Amino acid sequence: MGGRASRRPRGSPGRSGTACSQRPGRRRWEMEKSAGSPSVLGSYPQKNAEILSSQYGINLFLAGLLLTFAWAVHAVGISKSHLLSYLITLMLIQLLWMLWYLGRSCTQRRLIRDKDTHAGARWLKCGITLFAVITLILDSFKIGYYIDFSNCLSPTEGIFPVTHAVHTILQVYFLWCHAKDIIQSFKTLERFGVIHSVFTNLLLWTNGVLTESKHQLNEHKERLITLGFGNITIVLDDHAPQCNCTTTTLCSIFSQGIYYLYPFNIEYHILASTMLYVLWKNIGRKVEHHQQHKTPFKFHGITVGMVFGLAVLTSTIAIVVVYLIQIGRSKIKSELALTMFYLHAIFVLALMCTAGIVALLIYRLEDRSLDNSKNPARKLDAELLVGTAAGSWLLSWGSILAIICAQAHPKYTWYNLPYSVLVIIEKYIQNLFIIESIHREQEKGNDDIKTLRIVTVSRGSTLSLTPSYKEIYNGRAAPGSGEVPCLLKGSVCGRESDGGAAEERSQEKSSASDISFYSRNSVTNNKRRILKNIAAFLFLCNLSLWIPPAFGCRPEYDNGLEEIVFGFEPWIIVVNLAMPFSIFYRMHSAASLFEVNCKT
Repeated sequence: MGGRASRRPRGSPGRSGTACSQRPGRRRWEMEKSAGSPSVLGSYPQKNAEILSSQYGINLFLAGLLLTFAWAVHAVGISKSHLLSYLITLMLIQLLWMLWYLGRSCTQRRLIRDKDTHAGARWLKCGITLFAVITLILDSFKIGYYIDFSNCLSPTEGIFPVTHAVHTILQVYFLWCHAKDIIQSFKTLERFGVIHSVFTNLLLWTNGVLTESKHQLNEHKERLITLGFGNITIVLDDHAPQCNCTTTTLCSIFSQGIYYLYPFNIEYHILASTMLYVLWKNIGRKVEHHQQHKTPFKFHGITVGMVFGLAVLTSTIAIVVVYLIQIGRSKIKSELALTMFYLHAIFVLALMCTAGIVALLIYRLEDRSLDNSKNPARKLDAELLVGTAAGSWLLSWGSILAIICAQAHPKYTWYNLPYSVLVIIEKYIQNLFIIESIHREQEKGNDDIKTLRIVTVSRGSTLSLTPSYKEIYNGRAAPGSGEVPCLLKGSVCGRESDGGAAEERSQEKSSASDISFYSRNSVTNNKRRILKNIAAFLFLCNLSLWIPPAFGCRPEYDNGLEEIVFGFEPWIIVVNLAMPFSIFYRMHSAASLFEVNCKT
């Protein structure tokens, strides 16, 4: 009997039980494998579509870049009309794609779509709308310029601003309505459409940068003559039409006004390309559905930062006006204008470095975790900050080497050394502050603390329904009421305290916790107030430092020392390549600091 009992687990029932226990596990594994296979197999076409679309966009951009370069160096057989025809074709293709996307969205407007809450912020849309409006004014100036010189200009120079104006209006509408979209249908086709739009805007940005740089270069050559650099070979690159204008006054207004509006056109296209790039990265992306806290901008609590920032902005505008009036008038006036610019910039950069260091020290004193979620918009912000800062760093290192290696130094060039060093340090500190700020988890205010309402009952089962906030937070009822916590009316849920001593001890503990809570809250509020003022101050300072290079106040051109050391043409090429990135860095930093101020 015992032997049978001992052998019984080895019989057929045991084997069948083992098979049953193994079969569900195997089935589960097979089900997971079969369920996972489509997603794994489906990811390959999407990855291939992403790679193919990116390669298409790069080749599109390189072809346009080569046409732009050929026109700039006056290549044989290539004129401006060829470049404009290429850009018009790209804009028309993008217009067709946007119309198709908008039409498909209208037919599916009742469907619930995923949205990226970090992409296409309202302040970013307002900024691109402002730049777009000024770009439309620029297009109207170009149309008027073409009408006045229509006898000797190609038809493409009249078609281009009209097409560009229509492209600008539709693109701004598209970005307002669909910048947050996470596309989940027609993904392969949409990838090509969005990446085409990205590189079309980049080529329009490149065309604007080149046109504006050629105008700045002509003025720069004239200024070098007044500074006494006659040994530099100066050949003016005149692209004025070879015919008379019908109305001289209007032609002068249009030709001069165009170049003052180009900085806004340049910023418009680079902002549009970044927003479209985020849309491209979001195609087919899986997002977690969670509530996004709105962070509106408030002027309350940032008075100090705004006052200092507005003072810097006002003084910068005054310096730029004086600089543009004095530079090129005579050698003495040009040297005074350069000295004034350098001293003002050194003072502003020193203040910005100090503010950034204070903000970073406050962050070091806080114990808050970072938000490491993979988000295309946030990642792109950080990459653009570091990438575009390289333009300013390149110019600064060139100036430092020129000062060290030059044999003769005019007096005003020595101010260039601390200016260049501070540009490097300031961008380094500011990038650390912005990147850490946008990656820090948002701090919750006291109103976000979830508390449980405590219902208390007296000995006579009388409910107390209105305990104060402090009592709820500390988990106790109103002192002196004789009430104790209770769960149900009429039930005995607590016991009386042992005498008055225990009650006094509990009150002392509660008051101590109140003091510690309010002290911690006060310190936190003070830190947040300081950080908000620093962000507001840096925001206005970056807007201030965007104005001089955007409107022609460029000492890297005008001091002449770098041209002597590196050669005129090599240094001009370096400046023309690096300056657009430096200008964009200031505008992008201002936008990021605006977000930091809202988030803090």
